[in-house]
Amino acid sequence: MVKNNEKTLKYIEWGVFFLLLCFISTVTYTLFMKQVYGGGGSGIYESDMAAYILEMQGKDSGFSFPYPIYFKISAFFNLFMIPERAVSVAAMLLNSLAVVFTKLELDKVVKKSKYSGILISFVSVALFFVSMLHTFDLVYIPGIFWKYLGVFTSNPYHNATFLAARPFAVLAYFKFCSLLSVYETQKPKWQDYALFSLYLLLSTMTKPSFTIVIVATAGLVMLYRLIAKRFKNFVPTLLLGLCFIPTFIDLLYQYSGVFVPTAEEEIRGIGFSLGRVWGKYCENIPMAVFLAIGFPIVVLLFNLKKIKTDDHFRFSFQMYGMSFLMAYFLLEKGFRERDFNFSWSYMYGIFFAFVGSVKVMLDNLSEFMETDASERKAVDYLRLIFGGGAFLAHLLCGAVYFYHVFMGGNYK
Repeated sequence: MVKNNEKTLKYIEWGVFFLLLCFISTVTYTLFMKQVYGGGGSGIYESDMAAYILEMQGKDSGFSFPYPIYFKISAFFNLFMIPERAVSVAAMLLNSLAVVFTKLELDKVVKKSKYSGILISFVSVALFFVSMLHTFDLVYIPGIFWKYLGVFTSNPYHNATFLAARPFAVLAYFKFCSLLSVYETQKPKWQDYALFSLYLLLSTMTKPSFTIVIVATAGLVMLYRLIAKRFKNFVPTLLLGLCFIPTFIDLLYQYSGVFVPTAEEEIRGIGFSLGRVWGKYCENIPMAVFLAIGFPIVVLLFNLKKIKTDDHFRFSFQMYGMSFLMAYFLLEKGFRERDFNFSWSYMYGIFFAFVGSVKVMLDNLSEFMETDASERKAVDYLRLIFGGGAFLAHLLCGAVYFYHVFMGGNYK
């Protein structure tokens, strides 16, 4: 009887997930098609889809895209369909693939309870709709000029290359977290090293924004551990470090255009500033941070002890911290400065702060359900109420924001 109930719950879990996946695939495909053609309806559907079509066809798009995977996948679909549909299908499939990978990876790491699988199904899709908190244009927040610009979101649906890289970023993130917990004390299989290296390279070759954050964060974490253990873990550190070499090579190729000047633009390279670029879009950065990661902040405040014991949770915040430092202190010199390209890395930091926090929230819920009612403490209830409430607030704001963009509203 118990096995039958478990099997029924499994069917419900995957049935729910399939329906939600069909929904997100349908609405995102529709949005991408609207962006391809632009105009129409009540707005202009701002995006770079027109440039992506030209890049896919090998024509001059006016932009530099030294990361080919999204365009190669689009070109494959272009063999069977018109260019506009090809780039839309490729973006939809890669975005939906990220949802699937998130579900599968959370299934592996979240503590199991009776309904954890169904909850993971809902949360895995919800993660791809959450946005920054905003006031629905009802209240002006000092220094915050736009919903998105200057605050930023984990789901910038106006940028297909960001979305296209995310399935590989999800796999790389979870694989690295699993390696991080064992590479010093155990001997991971060479396949795990190879898979992490592959996932990271694929993400880099689709868009490097995630890569520069995880590489910088992982490098500092591994260096700290190396020094703290007085180089006793040198060999395992070296083995894990070798996984980054293919990505380093590709990054050198991609960023050569940032450092090599041309006749038209002599100023190139990475510069240092104190929020100069960010300040052009927002005059209240502390509030912008809260609006972007309100939910992870709430989860962190209620789970300070877990930051020490949960590798996923800790590394997600370490990545967010690194992405913030990059966005605040670094800039691309010359004409690239105004593009604020480090904001894309910051948005990956936001996304994985949500992923790590969701993992902890689901763990808390499983622990709560397994604890006898007489043994539950007030903080156990508050942890779930405030954490769940904060997540739902981001989800509500995200649904409203997505609808606004879906109807042709300005993404800013």
